Amino acid sequence: MTRMEAAGYALPPIINGCWQLSAGHRSDTPERDAAIDGLVRRAQAGLTAFDGADIYTGVEEMLGEVRDRYVAAGGAREDIRTHTKFVPDRDALTRVDRDYVTRIIDRSLSRLRVERLDLIQFHWWEYGTPGAVDAAGHLVDLQNAGKIGLIGTTNFNTIELAKLLDAGIPIVSNQVQYSLLDRRPEPSMVDLCRATGVRLFCYGSLAGGFLSDRYLGAKPPDAFGNRSLVKYRLIIDEFGGWQEYQRLLSVAAEVAAKHGVGIANVAARYAIDRPCVAAAIVGVRGSDHLEETLATLSFALDADDQARLDAAAPSRVPGDCFDLERVPDGPHQRIMKMNLNDKRSLP
Repeated sequence: MTRMEAAGYALPPIINGCWQLSAGHRSDTPERDAAIDGLVRRAQAGLTAFDGADIYTGVEEMLGEVRDRYVAAGGAREDIRTHTKFVPDRDALTRVDRDYVTRIIDRSLSRLRVERLDLIQFHWWEYGTPGAVDAAGHLVDLQNAGKIGLIGTTNFNTIELAKLLDAGIPIVSNQVQYSLLDRRPEPSMVDLCRATGVRLFCYGSLAGGFLSDRYLGAKPPDAFGNRSLVKYRLIIDEFGGWQEYQRLLSVAAEVAAKHGVGIANVAARYAIDRPCVAAAIVGVRGSDHLEETLATLSFALDADDQARLDAAAPSRVPGDCFDLERVPDGPHQRIMKMNLNDKRSLP
């Protein structure tokens, strides 16, 4: 039995990822009320879990309203699963004490309009800065006080997640980048999860849209409209470059045609079916592509499909989970904003 099952925590296999709704993600964010109504429609269609964060500007407030509108339309409040994150600023890591943790958690509670967070996902920017275990311990204290339901992590690698577990922190999940393009969780993170009952949430399962029919046969874009595409273009380079990526898309397209779906459906299904995965996170901007998303749940990959995709998508991206993104001044780190809980650095 996994830790989430032991806690009686059920989820749909697809979680609505809400980073694209953040004001810090792109300049053309959708109109707020329309986006909220779209998210409510997704919940009414059975996609009742949402992934946000304290550092996604404006998203926690939107998700609080999503729950309220869903209930006002006749839905049960307990249907909705809202996941957020605790991401202390990199520049504040040495100052993350009980008061700091409590302030951020209380702010998330207020924004989400709840008395208890369903799941808080903890991130720590620099492993060389001590304090991660202590900060997680403060989250446990708030869990015991009734402010937090479950505790997870995001972007922890195998060694550092094991340290939290060894310290007795009741981690139930780890949100990591995991996709056809990026199989860094294999094998070490997966092995740890098998041994401990921790489950994985896969973000980047569609690589910001690169794992879709739109890019099949396309030339590399000259410019990108949002930070996700910049991020995943770097992953394509790590995977082997545009030509290798196109070979992967060709195989995924053949599998998709076999099942009457799109490449994005095959990519999301592949992520859902990876070992120890609880759900794949698929980015949304409202109710856009709702029917396409639901199609992911309408078919299964057979053994031949899995073998073909595995062969086309070998584990090429180096390192453990999020290790590349932690390389000081490396290309993956340079595109990140790491001080977004400090209001002075908000866009």
